[in-house]
Amino acid sequence: MPLAVDEHGNRLVSFTFGVEHVLPDGAPMPMALTALWHGGEVAVVRDRGRDQWELPGGLLEPGESPRQAAVRELAEETGQVPGRPLRFVGWAGFLLGPGQRAEYGALFTGPAAWRRAFPAVRSDGEIAAARWWDLAAPLPGRVCGIDRYLALLTRPENRA
Repeated sequence: MPLAVDEHGNRLVSFTFGVEHVLPDGAPMPMALTALWHGGEVAVVRDRGRDQWELPGGLLEPGESPRQAAVRELAEETGQVPGRPLRFVGWAGFLLGPGQRAEYGALFTGPAAWRRAFPAVRSDGEIAAARWWDLAAPLPGRVCGIDRYLALLTRPENRA
């Protein structure tokens, strides 16, 4: 039974709270996601290709660590800056795409330094919009159920 699914049939099948430098066995680990919080709201982006709201994140570049990818993708997609080094949360296990390809992703979290303006959206870019979200208010369009689940794991009051 998956923990969460999205509109595209992707499945979150496991989440392991763990140690950042101990990579999971059995599947590639090509991505990193960040739940950046400010005032009870998390930064989310609307991916143009998947047409859904998601946590900022993406694929690791050659030679890049999951932490480096998380910080880079957060800056590229939202323009936001963490107020302190991101905290590693754990490893998300996915089954992705029509072939249900197994992959892992690293999940990071932290508070925003302050609320910066989101960057102007480029019509040819991957990101169609960015905003702060409290996880309860409706958003225009679909929300990725997987990313909502992962954001809930990192909610500041859940870590008290």
